[in-house]
Amino acid sequence: MHYSKQIASNRILTLVGETAGTVRTYVVGGFVRDLMMGKNSKDIDVVCVGSGIELAKKIARKLGGNASLNVFKNFGTAQIKYGDQEVEIVGARKESYRNDSRKPIVEDGTLEDDQKRRDFTINALAICLNKDRFGELLDPFDGVNDLKRKLLKTPLDPSVTFSDDPLRIMRAFRFAARLNFDIEANTFEAIRLNEKRLQIVSQERITEELNKTILTSNPEYGFNLMYHAGILETVFPEMAKLHGVKTIEGKGHKDNFFHTLKVLQNVVKKSDNLWLRWAAILHDIAKPRTQRFDKDIGWTFHGHEEIGARMVPKIFKKLRLPLNENMKYVQKLVRLHLRPIALVSDEITDSALRRLLFEAGDDLDDLMILCRADITSKNNLRVAKYLKNFDKVEKKLKEIEERDHIRNFQPPVTGETIMEYFGISPSKMVGEIKDEIKEAILEGKIGNNFEQAFDLMKEIGSIKGLKRNK
Repeated sequence: MHYSKQIASNRILTLVGETAGTVRTYVVGGFVRDLMMGKNSKDIDVVCVGSGIELAKKIARKLGGNASLNVFKNFGTAQIKYGDQEVEIVGARKESYRNDSRKPIVEDGTLEDDQKRRDFTINALAICLNKDRFGELLDPFDGVNDLKRKLLKTPLDPSVTFSDDPLRIMRAFRFAARLNFDIEANTFEAIRLNEKRLQIVSQERITEELNKTILTSNPEYGFNLMYHAGILETVFPEMAKLHGVKTIEGKGHKDNFFHTLKVLQNVVKKSDNLWLRWAAILHDIAKPRTQRFDKDIGWTFHGHEEIGARMVPKIFKKLRLPLNENMKYVQKLVRLHLRPIALVSDEITDSALRRLLFEAGDDLDDLMILCRADITSKNNLRVAKYLKNFDKVEKKLKEIEERDHIRNFQPPVTGETIMEYFGISPSKMVGEIKDEIKEAILEGKIGNNFEQAFDLMKEIGSIKGLKRNK
């Protein structure tokens, strides 16, 4: 099979072949896989039987100022950035592993050695760039047929492949979710048997693969595979605990694991925001802790949104996710995810709507995406009813916001104004006055403007025994 036309249309790959001369050079991995699937890839991996760094330097010189070159001498690789493409060039190598590390002992090797060390047959495909064999496909492990069968399979014995580098286990789930491929039976069994080998992989690398899986178009599938392979219990036990249904006196509850996956998939349809997807994953994470059975009403999960919000920082820390504004954003959405549906009733006060606007702030739209995604009933009429209720809530919130401008508001009277007017120093009392003004605005007792807030400040100060500073 030849792919000379497709390769010839890519200027940088043509240039690589021309520059390589007699040095055997191949484009490999994901670029070739995506090419055969009719997809464009901006990341290109090139393998040469020789020095990848020297070849990269020659290519960069030919490209001149249009390209940038980065050399990673310790890894024997070099990267060329040219336009919107990134080309990584490395010398062919073979690898061997120690039992206590996934870092290989690397030696120079042949193309076949390099293909053997690849994770899956579909990533072991190579196309020659040299003039005499330009565009020729090299497929020693039948990767083309695995692409057609939509199958993930290791080039060598899967037990050895996953034992050598257990991170490939997480990559299997990521590729399955991204490509919507099955994992071949022996490969899946080897994943299951090598679960404990993940202990030698850093949490950062595991979480990186988790995030890449979450960012695919079908993370539900990836997490399902993780659960059934016994891997989720190892890498994310809090999520694994959501699985299962308890029944008492003939009353059961929905399986919160599968519900969570449906919510995640619903969010995927609306947003590619990684952290909104994490909020979907964690929105019911505290249900196992809050699960109670009541003879009259059945199963309850009271307070799971608040306890779940408290769990978020611990989970982020454990998974080495960033403990920054992204974590606070996820925590906020978990805490608030039940609030909008509680505002459906016609009797709900404007005060309750103002409080939600204030607490959600700029994240209100994302909160509503999560709340809508949380409707996973198989009863289409029930789903339609809930969605209509959310339409009502959003209409009410919009009306309140247009009138009162509550979202992200700060009390119109600042601490500096309070201290200057009453002639007091920074103190607990200044905060108390600000809080009373804020509460009055949220309750609708005064408008969200300086004049009414200033008058209330003077009234509160008087009650507290404060006098104007003259």
